[in-house]
Amino acid sequence: MARSGGLEEHHYEVTVRWTGNLGEGTTGYKKYSRNHEIESPGVPKLLGSADPTFHGDENRWNPEQLLLSALTQCHMMSYFHIASAAGVVVTAYTDHAEGTLKLNRDGSGEFIAATLHPRVVVATEDQVELARTLHRDAAGACFIGRSVNFPVKHEPEITVAA
Repeated sequence: MARSGGLEEHHYEVTVRWTGNLGEGTTGYKKYSRNHEIESPGVPKLLGSADPTFHGDENRWNPEQLLLSALTQCHMMSYFHIASAAGVVVTAYTDHAEGTLKLNRDGSGEFIAATLHPRVVVATEDQVELARTLHRDAAGACFIGRSVNFPVKHEPEITVAA
């Protein structure tokens, strides 16, 4: 970690290693596999590929899923921090996120929207409304959400622990 101008900078490292050379390299669009491995020190290796639409392996993570996962994870961690500081006790959290990728005529594409659907369980009934409003603050604090150039909506559902 390096410091710059009184603000902290955090640096991250990943290694992506292509494992899809089928013997001919990239001599043709359908002559290679999109399979690869994603590594970072101290964590399990992820097996990646392209989306099956782009000749990838459906049994491996694709970049689009990883981007959506990063958004969801970051929002959840930001939410936990803000909820804890506000005295809201979260006892369970699940999110089923959705994202939309638009393909362009030239073969390029980009995400145009994502919607997070956090399902949050809080300890007591009196925390429900505050827990709902804290998602707005979490969205403003989420590093990944603040880094993307497409809208990220949040449609939370808050319930009380049984």
